[in-house]
Amino acid sequence: MNRDAWRDFPGAPPPGTVLCPAAAIPEKGVKSLDLDGFPVLLVASAEGLRAYVNACPHQYLPLDWRSPNILSENAEILRCSNHDAGFDAATGQGIDGLGQGCALDPVPVTIRGDALVIG
Repeated sequence: MNRDAWRDFPGAPPPGTVLCPAAAIPEKGVKSLDLDGFPVLLVASAEGLRAYVNACPHQYLPLDWRSPNILSENAEILRCSNHDAGFDAATGQGIDGLGQGCALDPVPVTIRGDALVIG
């Protein structure tokens, strides 16, 4: 997995770009963001906060394009609402269906002051 692949997406913002206020980060679950056309998916679970480019590698549609209900009950699997591809929520690795053999592209995030930023 290429940890910098997110930079190759059209409109990828530079490191340091604010994604959202820290107070807007969900304690558990997913939050979809759009940064001027660059789609980001935040995934909050007991393992911590992860961020991915919100684009299923199967057809590059947002995972939540058809439904916002993309995280399994146990918060372990992200399920693409378009073609049912399954991804490990903690790693982004494809684990089921059309997700097998591919992965979501991670976006590095950190809390800086009162904001979540790329980097």
